[in-house]
Amino acid sequence: MGIQVLIKRKFIKEKADEVATLMVKLRSLARAQPGYISSESLKCIDPLCDDEYLIRSTWQTDEDWKKWLNSDERGAIQRKIDSITEEKTEYRVYEPLVGGIIPKQSE
Repeated sequence: MGIQVLIKRKFIKEKADEVATLMVKLRSLARAQPGYISSESLKCIDPLCDDEYLIRSTWQTDEDWKKWLNSDERGAIQRKIDSITEEKTEYRVYEPLVGGIIPKQSE
């Protein structure tokens, strides 16, 4: 089923093109990684968050994602993005719920 990674980035409107170029580069490189399934980039249109991008990235396993997350190649580009935006990128990893039901915790 795969895992979903939500990546939230702030951006400075005057530097949006520069950040977008780096985001496209990251996506192109991610596509070649083992376990990559797909991704989608979104820009918030709500006035409270109109300076945010949200990327939804799907990977076969958490291990595949972590390998890419911790790669030197990705890290170099990510540091450039964080430097331009002067914000740290946030990551959240999610797994699908089977049938939308939260598994019962064993006692």
